[in-house]
Amino acid sequence: MSEEIHRMTATTEEATRGRRLTGRGVLLWLLAFFGITFAVNGVFIYLAVSTFPGVEVASSYRASQQFEGEIEAGKAQAERGWAVDAAVRPVGDDASVEVHFADKAGADLHGLDVRVRLTHAVDPDHDHSASLPEVASGTYRAVVPTVKAGMWNLTIEAYKGEDRLFMSRNQLRLIR
Repeated sequence: MSEEIHRMTATTEEATRGRRLTGRGVLLWLLAFFGITFAVNGVFIYLAVSTFPGVEVASSYRASQQFEGEIEAGKAQAERGWAVDAAVRPVGDDASVEVHFADKAGADLHGLDVRVRLTHAVDPDHDHSASLPEVASGTYRAVVPTVKAGMWNLTIEAYKGEDRLFMSRNQLRLIR
């Protein structure tokens, strides 16, 4: 029994020989911990704000005023029953955008004014717009310059005169 007490005492004496934790040490550890935390948060905030401006529409009030019209346009588009196939393929540093339109019966749709927007998911400085000329029966194609790999939003709009007959917005990932 005395051996156990002696071992416990020896262990306690060994522990007290090390460096003592004082109030100053605790203060330094706390300052270092919170300093690192604030520095990392500052870096994350800077990166988040500098890479995404947070603007989806210039005026949310105007967008809300047009909402009912968008609903009606969506219903009319659904009633048309068009089949629309789109493909975005890398071509060197550019991207080829091809869209094919067919009606309910499967007949190709001709004479449309097709416009596309490729908007970068993070950086609006890399956004692109293009008009797609008809290159084959119901097929519209154009090459959009300098489209880098990554996540993109593809908006397709088809007009006949001033009337927008079709609109689609899709996310895609361009891989090189």
